[in-house]
Amino acid sequence: MASPWLDVLDDTIRACAAHERQDLVDRLRVRRAQLVEPRVRVLVFGEPSQGKSQLVNGLLNAPVCAVGDDLTTTAPVVIRHASEPVATLVTGGDDEARAIEGPGHRPVPIESAAARANADETVVRAEVGLPRELLAKGLTLIDTPPVGAPTARHTRNALAALQQADAALLVSDATKELSSSELDLLTRVCALCPTVVVVLTKIDMVPGWRRVAERNQAHLARGGLPVTVLPVSASLRLAAARAGDTALNEESGFGALVQYLHRDLIGHADLLRRRSVAALTRLTADQLTAPLRERLAAAKETDTDELTARWRAAGRKLEELQRESQRWQTLLSDEVADLVADLDFDLRDRTRRILREVDEYFEVADPAKDWDEFAEWMYENLRAVAETNSNWLLDRFEWIARKIARQVAPRGSGSLRERWLESTQLDDHVGELRRPAIERFGVGQKLFVGMRGSYSGLLMFGLATTLAGMSLINPISIGAGAAFGAKSVFEERGNRLKRRQSAARTAAHRYVDDFFLIYGKESKDTVRMIHRDLRDRCTAVAQELRVEITESAKRIKEVIDTETAQRTARVRELSKSIDELTSLRRRAQSLTAAGTVRGLTA
Repeated sequence: MASPWLDVLDDTIRACAAHERQDLVDRLRVRRAQLVEPRVRVLVFGEPSQGKSQLVNGLLNAPVCAVGDDLTTTAPVVIRHASEPVATLVTGGDDEARAIEGPGHRPVPIESAAARANADETVVRAEVGLPRELLAKGLTLIDTPPVGAPTARHTRNALAALQQADAALLVSDATKELSSSELDLLTRVCALCPTVVVVLTKIDMVPGWRRVAERNQAHLARGGLPVTVLPVSASLRLAAARAGDTALNEESGFGALVQYLHRDLIGHADLLRRRSVAALTRLTADQLTAPLRERLAAAKETDTDELTARWRAAGRKLEELQRESQRWQTLLSDEVADLVADLDFDLRDRTRRILREVDEYFEVADPAKDWDEFAEWMYENLRAVAETNSNWLLDRFEWIARKIARQVAPRGSGSLRERWLESTQLDDHVGELRRPAIERFGVGQKLFVGMRGSYSGLLMFGLATTLAGMSLINPISIGAGAAFGAKSVFEERGNRLKRRQSAARTAAHRYVDDFFLIYGKESKDTVRMIHRDLRDRCTAVAQELRVEITESAKRIKEVIDTETAQRTARVRELSKSIDELTSLRRRAQSLTAAGTVRGLTA
């Protein structure tokens, strides 16, 4: 039956694979292989020149790690139990995942393993086997490159090794209190490896190391780091080992450190694994959850504001179009009514001016002589009136069409003039001006009128001259008769001219009235025809705009609905993934619910 922590780790690996994080899958598989082994991996780390390598040598009572003021560990040294001393250099390139496990083994003398590893940049790690009781129960010590070393490769290798450790020893010498960088490093380490102890080295060189230890413990408490501080002296440990001095060995502090490694670590191996898996799973879950939360926030904040604004704008435009429909129809009716009134006034005014000219013309002109010329003049003037009035009608309608276009944008209104002119003949409104009946004044009529006038004069003056003794017919009466006859002829000719002029004026007036009636009726019919045409065209354009806006709004709404559905699906899927990772994190947290180990942080 698999252990609960192993199930959690397997589920974590599957979650990484599901989220396509192959780098995490590879790293967790390496860690899984390590955890199923009956070993406890303890990582020794710290900043440069803190005595890490000397601490490892003191624990093992063997010079397995290179020490010296001018020496810096550049590759991890992994020390395991072996029946005979053995050392191997592992090469395989500069890779974080290979900082602990990797191919390429080259045996070397144990005395020079650490030195050669530090000298060769292709070496990933050095593996050392020693027949030590401390290592016999499964303890594995790993000396790492110093954190914050001059090269980034050293720091990267040290931090990569932390993810593969069951416990960690932070080495800090007693010459100073824990620095802010060391406290920050501890915070990072506790997230990667929950079992940490601070080993205070070089206490033999600092008489007041106890005050340093107390202050370090206070710093850790203020930082929320429940980490134990163990003071040791590697120099005293090695000296005690050489002299076989138990009291000196106890003074070195290594007895408490060895007891911690045996009792608290190896004695609680399963708890260490559970804690390690819990921390690793929490860290992995957080790594997987962070981008998911960002994607979830982005999905929730998917910008549909522009589409929604366009959709609402389309709705407002439809409402506005509906209101404008009533407005432009009222406007069109009012403009057409004004146009009819103006056209009627213009037609009356122009025809009256023509009639006034006709009256003035026939004050002097004789219709008998000038009628043909007058008829031509009348025809041309009435035709000009019809053309002017028609053009004005069309100009006003084009102006009305442009005015209405601001609200409904009618298309094709520019063709009104051509369409109406093609279907209208102006000659139809100007008919033939017929000559009025003209009374002729011929020679016989003149003689008759002259004789009638001369008789009156002859008789009147003849009677008057008889009183003077003259005869009735005498030269005076004859002259008077001739004068009166001529006068009668002239008067009758004038009267007949006036009657002809009056008849001509009456015919012209009747002709103009007929023109006004016929053209006025045709003009009103044209106004109604163009009114209906423009109204129908504007209505059709407004309907096209309504259909176009409705279809556009429908398409926008479909896009919004589709994007909303897709966003909802993405949010649901991301939320489900986050919930699964949260549940996995809670399961990992439950692994640390029972059991305590000194130096362990939950």
